[in-house]
Amino acid sequence: MKHVTQPCQKTLFLSPSDVAGLVHNQGMAATLQGLEAYIRQDFSRWSSFDKSARLASHSPDGVIELMPIADGAHYTFKYVNGHPKNTSQGLPTVMAFGVLADVSTGMPMLLSELTLATALRTAATSVLAARALARPESRVMALIGNGAQSEFQALAFHHLLGIKEIRLYDTDAAATAKLMRNLQANPDTAGLRLRVCASSAEAVFDADIVTTITADKTQAAIITAGMLSPGTHLNAVGGDCPGKTEIHPEVLAAAKVFVEYEPQTRVEGDLQQMPPGFAVTELWQVLAGDATGRDSAAQVTVFDSVGFALEDFSALRYLYAQARGHGLGQSLPLIPRLEDPKDLYQLVRPAFSSASGLLDAGAPVRPVAEPVLE
Repeated sequence: MKHVTQPCQKTLFLSPSDVAGLVHNQGMAATLQGLEAYIRQDFSRWSSFDKSARLASHSPDGVIELMPIADGAHYTFKYVNGHPKNTSQGLPTVMAFGVLADVSTGMPMLLSELTLATALRTAATSVLAARALARPESRVMALIGNGAQSEFQALAFHHLLGIKEIRLYDTDAAATAKLMRNLQANPDTAGLRLRVCASSAEAVFDADIVTTITADKTQAAIITAGMLSPGTHLNAVGGDCPGKTEIHPEVLAAAKVFVEYEPQTRVEGDLQQMPPGFAVTELWQVLAGDATGRDSAAQVTVFDSVGFALEDFSALRYLYAQARGHGLGQSLPLIPRLEDPKDLYQLVRPAFSSASGLLDAGAPVRPVAEPVLE
């Protein structure tokens, strides 16, 4: 009889502490560099992916989204929410997990937290775009919005792009104080100057790069016409759902605008304020050399980033490879192992006593009453 090798039926699980452990083992800079390399690699083979805008379910308090994507080898999805009021209940504004699966079998290879990993991959994507769009001599960045993702943006631009000064502003002074504490306590930021500003206008004045990353689901004009100096690169990270904007449309009209996946950004990004014919360039085209980035040193460029499934695909691939290399995570029997894969009933088949032919079920199991939904 020919021996048939059974495929692996265990799924690797990575918890938030596992991903944090990976960062500790490798260092923040190396982790961000690795993620940026994976994201660049996947953007460079854009046409290989089966892409779609994310599926969103909106409520008065926030949004829950599914973000699927696949190539010929792997399928991934991310579950992610955005609920600005969550902090009052002790919950993060953004929570996420994701799955990496084998396309040839459908077997889930990895189940991972993506709350921490999303902040890491978003920062890595911001740097990837800035390499292509910002002036190479950029050294000063304004960071508008000092919440949960701000440290990652600051560290990514400092470690990977050589930013030497970051100007901080948030309407919540406690958020800025938190960011200051975290960055000042980090020995790797000894050469980074931090400056707390009293307004977004003060922070933005004469900055080389401006990163906006606010969470409130409202239409606002954090950056208005006339605030940006010639040659500024605007990294608009925060606008991520219909009805939420951060950048005044006059800023977009006067700039060269770049996006991840245009069909999604037109619905969710700052681009939703612009007419359908307003011209934008997808980032992959610049990375592939099919389109130009910045056309002059004085041009204002905008990366209207809303987060795209391809970045999570890259992050999950990266986490899977690094976790296996570092021996992190645990194996989960998420998928049943069957002696006969056509006989799923074997999992619940009653056990019979060979002597009596009777059910050997022990004490009867009573069904649990259905919960009352309030």
